[in-house]
Amino acid sequence: MAGRFVISRDTAGTYRFRLVMGNGQTIAVSGPFTSRAACVNGVESVRRTAPEAALDDSEL
Repeated sequence: MAGRFVISRDTAGTYRFRLVMGNGQTIAVSGPFTSRAACVNGVESVRRTAPEAALDDSEL
């Protein structure tokens, strides 16, 4: 099963998204967004940039 983005509101009333794996495990959580539209834009930004993102390993 493919992963999915889940948008929700937090206790402060801001929007956040989570990237959830097919097994239900959350692997990433966004910062706060003031509107749902901005949160959706954040999801789209991750979708566009993640395939080309470099791995920056602080252990090296």
